Amino acid sequence: MNVPKVSVLMPVYRTNPDYLKDSINSILSQTFTKFEFIIIDDCPTDDREVIINQYNDPRIRYYKNKENLGISETRNRLMDLAQGEYFAIFDHDDISDIRRLELESKYLDDHPDIGVVSSQVEFFPKKRITKFPTTNFRIKQLLVFEDCVAHTAMMVRASILKEYNLHYQAEYSPCEDYMLCLKLMKYTMFYNFPFPLVKYRYYKNNTSNIKKDLMKDKNALCLSYSKNNYSYYFNGNYGLRYWIKLFDLIPIIRVKKYPHKSIYSLLGIIPILSVSKIIKK
Repeated sequence: MNVPKVSVLMPVYRTNPDYLKDSINSILSQTFTKFEFIIIDDCPTDDREVIINQYNDPRIRYYKNKENLGISETRNRLMDLAQGEYFAIFDHDDISDIRRLELESKYLDDHPDIGVVSSQVEFFPKKRITKFPTTNFRIKQLLVFEDCVAHTAMMVRASILKEYNLHYQAEYSPCEDYMLCLKLMKYTMFYNFPFPLVKYRYYKNNTSNIKKDLMKDKNALCLSYSKNNYSYYFNGNYGLRYWIKLFDLIPIIRVKKYPHKSIYSLLGIIPILSVSKIIKK
């Protein structure tokens, strides 16, 4: 059996059948073909295998957890099963550009110092595209304050994860992806393509909406880890937050400064201005 160059890792949990088909089709239509596609269903009572078994493609390897393990442990199981040199992370309701695996794997081939590659993402049905930094230093400079590596578009060298025993940690779920990137910061370099390679499906039942409060709580834990481990990125005014006060007494406008922009919010709630900075790549 030939060892695949890329392992595409996709967890499934009560996925809308139509969304699942779109996701699977986007991977099977890739211009790069030397991959295995590992899918794990984390809901034992689901019948999603009916959908997946419709595909007669030997690259698909389908598994179902005997009990619900949660997203972090399911992602870890996906990595344990994978045989590829590169792991392509992918969520069960998104759509990959047909060139995604080709472009990302070639970039890692051509840049051995880079261990993690991702891209911008396009939110749909609302057509909004992220503006994440592209170069390693700018990515890390922002990553210590907020997640700027699209997990569903990420490809990582398996050797780095194995060498440093890096995995997803359930105590940070549903921000386990952000914490993994923060851990990877110590050991490798990053790159984001300046254009989207994945369409992110934004709807009322996706994780960022139904677990909004929990995400805020776990994100705070990630930021605490970041500050304790990467204090050298906190030099200067990056991450600085302060108030503009009326008569030097009444807080009116809150200012947040990041490496790539400054955000001004009325009463700290209503965004009124975002000033982007010109950053040399």
